[in-house]
Amino acid sequence: MKILRKLAVAASALTLMASLAHADSTVRFWYHFDNADNPMDALVAEFEAQNPGIKVQAENIPWNSYYDNLYTAIVGGNAPDAAMVKMFAQPRLVEMGALEPIGAQIDAWDGKDRLEDNLLDLTRAADGNTYYLPVQYVVLYLYYRQDMLDELGLQVPATCDEFRSVAKALTRDTDGDGRPDVYGFGFRGGKGGHDHWASFVLGREGVDLQQGLTSEAGIAGSQYVVDLFREDGVFPPSAPNDGFQEILGAFKAGKTAMTIHHIGSANGLVEVLGDKVSAAPVPECGGGRWTAFGDESTAILSSASDKEAAWKWISFLSSPVNNARFNEATGQLPVVRSDAERWSLHPRRFVKATVDSLPHAHLLPNVSQTSDFVNTVWPVNMQRALTGEISAKEMNEKIAELYAN
Repeated sequence: MKILRKLAVAASALTLMASLAHADSTVRFWYHFDNADNPMDALVAEFEAQNPGIKVQAENIPWNSYYDNLYTAIVGGNAPDAAMVKMFAQPRLVEMGALEPIGAQIDAWDGKDRLEDNLLDLTRAADGNTYYLPVQYVVLYLYYRQDMLDELGLQVPATCDEFRSVAKALTRDTDGDGRPDVYGFGFRGGKGGHDHWASFVLGREGVDLQQGLTSEAGIAGSQYVVDLFREDGVFPPSAPNDGFQEILGAFKAGKTAMTIHHIGSANGLVEVLGDKVSAAPVPECGGGRWTAFGDESTAILSSASDKEAAWKWISFLSSPVNNARFNEATGQLPVVRSDAERWSLHPRRFVKATVDSLPHAHLLPNVSQTSDFVNTVWPVNMQRALTGEISAKEMNEKIAELYAN
């Protein structure tokens, strides 16, 4: 009996110590906000008021050095307890053993069903575990000039065939000099334009970056893009070298009637074009749709001293109202459905285009070859194909060769 009594006292002491430790918990949280109008202090104060005994030490780390600092802190044993993270970093963080699986917490969380559809699927790791809780996102969609469509009696294109027809009709000589001065689509042929190409190619049945590119469907996709430029002339002559600034500048100036980007450009476009600009999901091509997903999530580090406290904090940020406040500083959209329905920082039509595009959103493969695809292999070979130096088939073979290694 004395032994049992001693064990009971010891167990009670341990329980008390654990509760005291939790009562004095500090969650170190790393994030990156460029906006000077930062809501983090107010969110921390509200969380701490709702969770007495848990303190949040939120550190705004400069974006340019964010991941260098995070990897260094993990290796050095000084990692934060929780952090904002992107999908491109997930494979390395998982390999380092730096992330805590949170699938069980998400399944038991009453906020799970309030998240937008597809987000948890998109952010699940290759090993089948869930390490990320979405906190904000964007999805690329089709911007179009509603006034130009109305002028010509055209409808927003929903398929690649319709897109080609509409783009050709929108490509016009409006000043009478015998040459087009308005083009149907502003294509980003320079670095970063792979998402434009992907929207016309990777939705095709059986085609993705790791398989099917050299199939009939894959080659037809790239040929479609090349023909839009070389045969139909619906891209500006500068398209092989155009980057983000060029496509947005041409669209604002009325030199192009359609282009592809996300809601981050919406307010700037509305400031110039007003109700003349609207948006819709990218067209269906070859049996499906593909559009790019821009992600941001939060994660708990495996070294966190109080994982329960860290979970309470990150789930707070992805809960109704709190998530909207978090995203007021980012220009991205809340992940909570009710917050998106009330969202007022962007015109409603662009929020709708984003939500409608989410079921078709995808990420590039989280493998080492993707960096070379984005930075060199795609832009070099896309430019060569657009200028006629290589065929669409040869372009796809170059990309397939990269992913085969």
